[in-house]
Amino acid sequence: MADGVRVGRVMELEAMAPGNADWAAEEERAPLEKGMFQVEDSCSDCSCHDKPDNSLQNFVPEGKSPIPEIFQTSQLLFYERFRAYQDYILSDCKASEVREFIAEFLEKVLEPSGWQAVWHTNVFEVLVEVTDVDFSALKAVVKLAEPYACESEVNTFTLECMKELLELKEYQLPLQELWVVFDDSGVFDQTALAIEHVRFFYQYIWRSWDEEEDDEYDYFVRCVEPRLRLHYDILEDRVPSGLIVDYRNLLTQCEESYRKFLNLRSSLSTCNSGSEQENISMVEGLKLYSEIEQLKQKLKLIENPLLRYVFGYQKNSNIQAKGIRPNGQRITHVVSPTMMSGLLRSLLRDKLCEEPFKEDVEIQFHSDPLSAVNACYEGDTVIVCPGHYMVHGTFSIADSIELEGYGLPDDIVIEKKGKGDTFVDCTGVDIKISSIKFVQHDAVEGILIIHRGKTTVENCVLQCETTGVTVRTSAEFLMKNSDLYGAKGAGLEIYPGSKCILNDSGIHHCKEGILIKDFLDEHYDIPKISMVNNVIHNNEGYGIVLVKPTIFSDLKENDQDKTEESEAVKTQTSGEADAAGRMDLEELIHCATDKTEIYERAADLSKQVEGNCEIINELVVASTLKGHVKKKRLSELGITQADDNLMSQEMFVAFVGNQFKWNGKGSFGTFSFLTTVM
Repeated sequence: MADGVRVGRVMELEAMAPGNADWAAEEERAPLEKGMFQVEDSCSDCSCHDKPDNSLQNFVPEGKSPIPEIFQTSQLLFYERFRAYQDYILSDCKASEVREFIAEFLEKVLEPSGWQAVWHTNVFEVLVEVTDVDFSALKAVVKLAEPYACESEVNTFTLECMKELLELKEYQLPLQELWVVFDDSGVFDQTALAIEHVRFFYQYIWRSWDEEEDDEYDYFVRCVEPRLRLHYDILEDRVPSGLIVDYRNLLTQCEESYRKFLNLRSSLSTCNSGSEQENISMVEGLKLYSEIEQLKQKLKLIENPLLRYVFGYQKNSNIQAKGIRPNGQRITHVVSPTMMSGLLRSLLRDKLCEEPFKEDVEIQFHSDPLSAVNACYEGDTVIVCPGHYMVHGTFSIADSIELEGYGLPDDIVIEKKGKGDTFVDCTGVDIKISSIKFVQHDAVEGILIIHRGKTTVENCVLQCETTGVTVRTSAEFLMKNSDLYGAKGAGLEIYPGSKCILNDSGIHHCKEGILIKDFLDEHYDIPKISMVNNVIHNNEGYGIVLVKPTIFSDLKENDQDKTEESEAVKTQTSGEADAAGRMDLEELIHCATDKTEIYERAADLSKQVEGNCEIINELVVASTLKGHVKKKRLSELGITQADDNLMSQEMFVAFVGNQFKWNGKGSFGTFSFLTTVM
């Protein structure tokens, strides 16, 4: 293909970017590397460490293969894909316009013929030649390349079989199934790159239900960016493994339910109007619709990076307690890299023989603390002698044990090496940890998680990299004379229904000092927090942030206030009412055929919001009878704002002598979010 033609296509591509029309005209003599290969100084993600080369590399198949080399396009960085979708492919299109925008993009950059590609399926790979491209259908018109080259695990794909298969497909193949054969001339670089962007989009970004969610918001901001960030967060081990499994399971469930919904909707068109079968199908359709909406909202919660951070991952720990040893014996485990006589005498004097008349205690020696903890049963004690211990793995403490350092925390350092979700998992009834410094590396969730039971941390240092300490629902955490710092998330996350006591401790140099989560269902108790003589300082955001939902109670205030400011808030809360209607939709489906029960339910809801009966009744009836509630974007999260009245919350049972210094946004803040999920 002539270079002049290629230059013209590249210039058209650049002109697609907002505000670049004049610029493109002035740069007609720009190098061929411009276009999608152009690298700007700024990028949209902190992970853009290295700039890409101006040409694509080749991918060489392993072993001997008749299939030629193809372009290597799968190793693109986040900001490369982000920029391509934002500036060149999707721009500000709506979901219903996605296919049209992609077709227009391909028409500008794709060579319409004259290139070879590998048709790749799960069963075989075969070399084809592209003779034309149907841009609107996102398909290429192909013929078998000469000489015939095919690779498969079975030998049934002969030349004649492949010709028959192509004939059945009318010699048209989806572009996503084609990998462009490598050519070092640079002529087909953008063709290979464009097809990779389309392939990646339909594999990781597009959802079959997206087109039915069309609204006034552009598709890129609403769907593409959060899903793209999630994909790369998973690749870079920023998402807990359990959350990844949950997300993929939710995605599978939603796809299956949506497929059933489409089949049911299609069958309704063939039913007689008013028939019993139609009524049954309508009720079933409402149930499926409600299920799909709930699944989609859960998916969006995980996809949104801010909500992932705020809500966290409710991991269910499966650690099983061993209980008391069969012989009832309790053992003291001593951990030391080497055991010198002087150290042994000190241990005997200070720890092992403190009470002369106490019965003999069995002692076991270990060279690393992880093996000692793994050997523990209920009531055991682990004494860690001075040293710097490198640990590859997670401390899973399910029994009531004591883990104590023999000396000062700075002399007893346990440092995590290798990747993993957490560093220390606690599920025991009564766990005590003292006089140890924990240094966390590459733990996705945090340095210490208390799933249940009580964990006491005294005279410890916690040096974090991600989240610090997480106190789950129904768990209890006591921190005394300890120091926690360095978390890229919150230093301390407190869940509803938990109990947290902080005495004479410091939390500093984290993104937020303490994050209190007050967003679960009403049957959970509020957390109980006691803080005495602590210093919360030098955190990037607030010292303490309370996460709470924005709910129907805002409607009453909006009805009373007619100012312009209140009108703006009304717009937001009306969306919240829509969301709450969706939350109740599944329950109301069961009485969808009985209007009396619907209005009774509406009346019950209206009691919760005095002065708004008409709004609530209309919302509930419309949601149930129509089976559709307008979708609300999860990205409209409300704001985080200063809240000096935070300490008046009932959850603070004691709050004395604490100091808040040099926190970036202030001492106290509130993060409000819309109740659009679960």
